[in-house]
Amino acid sequence: MILGLPVLSVAIWLPIIFGVLVMATGDDRNAPLARIIALVGAVLGFLVTIPLYTGFDKVTSAMQFVEMKDWIIRYNIHYHLGVDGISVLFIILNSFFTPLVVIAGWQVIEKRVAQYMAAFLIMSGIVNGVFAALDAVLFYVFWEAMLIPMFIIVGVWGGANRVYAAVKFFLYTLLGSLLMLVALLYLYNQSGGSFEILDFHQMPIPMTAQILVFLAFFMAFAVKVPMFPVHTWLPDAHVEAPTGGSVVLAAIMLKVGAYGFLRFSMPIAPDASHSLAGMMIALSLIAVVYIGLVALTQSDMKKLVAYSSISHMGFVTLGFFIFNTYGMEGALVQMISHGFVAGALFLCIGVLYDRMHSRKISDYGGVANTMPVFSAFFMLFAMANSGLPGTSGFVGEFIVIMGAVKANFWYAFLAASTLIFGAAYTLWMYKRVIFGAVANHHVAELTDLNGREKLIFIILAITVLGMGLYPLPFTEIMHASVNDLLVHVARSKL
Repeated sequence: MILGLPVLSVAIWLPIIFGVLVMATGDDRNAPLARIIALVGAVLGFLVTIPLYTGFDKVTSAMQFVEMKDWIIRYNIHYHLGVDGISVLFIILNSFFTPLVVIAGWQVIEKRVAQYMAAFLIMSGIVNGVFAALDAVLFYVFWEAMLIPMFIIVGVWGGANRVYAAVKFFLYTLLGSLLMLVALLYLYNQSGGSFEILDFHQMPIPMTAQILVFLAFFMAFAVKVPMFPVHTWLPDAHVEAPTGGSVVLAAIMLKVGAYGFLRFSMPIAPDASHSLAGMMIALSLIAVVYIGLVALTQSDMKKLVAYSSISHMGFVTLGFFIFNTYGMEGALVQMISHGFVAGALFLCIGVLYDRMHSRKISDYGGVANTMPVFSAFFMLFAMANSGLPGTSGFVGEFIVIMGAVKANFWYAFLAASTLIFGAAYTLWMYKRVIFGAVANHHVAELTDLNGREKLIFIILAITVLGMGLYPLPFTEIMHASVNDLLVHVARSKL
């Protein structure tokens, strides 16, 4: 608590309440009012998370800002919230993107405006709940609930194949989650009737059970990351989603799956984590190398950045399962950086799509002649996606590669190939879209960024450069929790 306020509960429920208020504005005749209420709710939702950082004790790995209330007493289920150095940054990142998504859709969304804005506000609060939950049932409720707003966003405001993409997204993630529920029920029985996640961390579990529990969690979390080979829903969802949906998918929802490995899989089943680390590293390196090559062949800008996201998230799971401080901290930094960079790239593509209603690379060429300010911002974010030193994209990948060298030189060698592939597919896309002569009369008629769009890109440019030049504020807050997790995972439960 800060000044008597339960900060985590406020961070969860304030956006949800504002989302309900936005929906209450009704039909599109009240769209201006819906937009204003949504922006106020999104900005307040971000501001209330700032005390989580300013009031955070960086020297301890213990849970902070803890809230504990009885919920379903008969089954020992509690409304239990808390954050450590691993989860606190993702709540802030999630709340940071909500105002940007609202501003990005300010003029673009013309139908069902209130419902669109409300979906993002409600999802923001639910995702904060996922990162803050310390009771397994509470976590599972938030985990499943966040599928609903994204399903609606893709299915209602998406492209021509939006229903197919939305259903595929929903089925993939739901089926994985059902296996996680089975694992949680097993752990509840083994613990003597507790759903406390921290109790699961301390509970001894036989090796066979650990492997089965790990695999059950793997199905839920690997789909969300997404890891190879359960990644095929993501390019479809990104291509069909509206710009705001793509931003939240890339910047936030992929991170929820990776977070699950740190909060559940590794501390609950440490022996299985070590036993199956080879499989996890292999799948991660396949994502880095193979999916990077797949990105090179794409003709759709959104699909290219979607495959890029899968490749970059391979770095994250690689960093987790080499079991050293460099790897894990680098992976966490990469998660945050990828949120900024991928979100910015999808917003860039959205700016072009709003003007020309095409995502095909071949429909563009010479955009720098008509949109020079946009081209400069796009260049910065493209370079960050390629891992240019001085941008946030370099920091996480470099630290993970340092950790990989400590574990195995060939892991590092294969992982570092993404710096080549990433530059190849990102800069090749940029060259074909931005440089050269004006390709057609549609490009000739393009107008440069307006004030609203400039504001979004300036904010994201500051974060990308700030994190790239001075990453300490991000790494110091996670250091104690990462070290504690590594000590815990190194201790056998057999």
